[in-house]
Amino acid sequence: MKYENADHIFPKELMHEIRRFMPEGYVYISPQSSRKKWGSVSGQKEELEKRNQKIYEEYHSGKSIDAISRENYLSRSSIYRILKQVECM
Repeated sequence: MKYENADHIFPKELMHEIRRFMPEGYVYISPQSSRKKWGSVSGQKEELEKRNQKIYEEYHSGKSIDAISRENYLSRSSIYRILKQVECM
């Protein structure tokens, strides 16, 4: 990352407005949102959504929380969290 003097880049009017809110110190300006969302490249997000939907369906078809947690290597609290999360979707 390269630091630039804001006085050399921005118009004087804009610098005046910025200094009204922050008289001194450093301001970080993040790049425009070119980052991809978590899991969108690897497909991990979709895999977890499928797994969570499967857990929800198994629970509502009568499978116990203990059985679901053992099969998916998750804690009971994780199963409850998933069920609540899928229910709210």
